Amino acid sequence: MILLLVASTGSAWSGKSRKVQDGDSFLATNEDAATVHIRMYGIDSPEYKQAFGLQAKKQLQTLISRRKLTIENMDTDRYGRTVALVQTTDGTDVNEEMVRTGMAWVYDQYCRREDVCARLRQAEDEARSAKRGLWAEENPTPPWLWRKEHKTEEWYTKPVRAVKKIARSVRRVFR
Repeated sequence: MILLLVASTGSAWSGKSRKVQDGDSFLATNEDAATVHIRMYGIDSPEYKQAFGLQAKKQLQTLISRRKLTIENMDTDRYGRTVALVQTTDGTDVNEEMVRTGMAWVYDQYCRREDVCARLRQAEDEARSAKRGLWAEENPTPPWLWRKEHKTEEWYTKPVRAVKKIARSVRRVFR
């Protein structure tokens, strides 16, 4: 009975980062050399065209590029990405480190595992107090609000439509 509960919370696997896409998502290869699109659990980093978007991407690159990672599957999002907790082989919690350095917010809307979310909130409080990263600004705009304000802009809608179309076709294949 206990094994079933542990297995249902997520399974961890070893992988290697391949390409960082932004401050909270990247491509990884698993043991079978398959590419897996990872969306980091419980955090949301600034969008590329938003203040600190490029810095967030570079910070994630610094943390994970060319490193072996332990990736704990938490969920699959509506775009078919693996939502995961990510850790380097030296024990660095990458999700938490992105928040601690002020390169991401805790994404409370989707952060439901209290042990993890409490650590992320603590890291965000530390970053705010120290005015690290995006917290150096007086009133930074969270990415979920920024996306809502900019979703009609052409540069934003085309990629989103493409990803949604791909996700729909993937869902049809696995039904």
